[in-house]
Amino acid sequence: MTQQIIAIDGPAGSGKSTVARALASALGWAFLDTGAMYRAVTCEALERGIDVNDESAVGALAASVHLTTLPRVTVNGRDVEEVIRTDRVNGAVSVVAANALVRASMVARQRQWAAEQRLGTVVEGRDISTVVFPEATLKVFLTASLEERARRRGDEGEASVARRDEADTNRDASPLRQADDALVLDTTGRKVDDVVGEIIACLTNLHSN
Repeated sequence: MTQQIIAIDGPAGSGKSTVARALASALGWAFLDTGAMYRAVTCEALERGIDVNDESAVGALAASVHLTTLPRVTVNGRDVEEVIRTDRVNGAVSVVAANALVRASMVARQRQWAAEQRLGTVVEGRDISTVVFPEATLKVFLTASLEERARRRGDEGEASVARRDEADTNRDASPLRQADDALVLDTTGRKVDDVVGEIIACLTNLHSN
């Protein structure tokens, strides 16, 4: 890997997408929301009436669909930017994200996408620094209190977020893990610009050593 990659991981509602977008904008780098990819596959499976528990069927779907995440999330040209955040998708995405076939397909796409970017890339998800880009320039693990994360998720609630944590941490395929060499930041009560500034300071320090 020759280009710079900042890998941001963390549980649901920890601020990954918000921080990653702001960080990419501040650096002038590309941004990839991997969670949106899994949500898009989930959305398409539900749209087609595919049982999300059917691993082979959902795996085949993940390998065949065309996905974009910028400027809007689309599946086979259909805009699903709003649909992927609905309760129906919230309730099924953890099952799809735990599918090893789906993860293999998405990881391959994520690596290819990053390789095509001319400048650095900010990538966020749950297995970015441990599985997708273990040699990332900088690894960041964001966390926040359950109460704060539930508040950020709106109507999802603490119980739903806790279930997501349990599913993401205990799945067999690429579970949520904090990399040993990650910069760990608790975002509870912190402003986005403050968190972004700390990450940039860490990146600058890496380059100066």
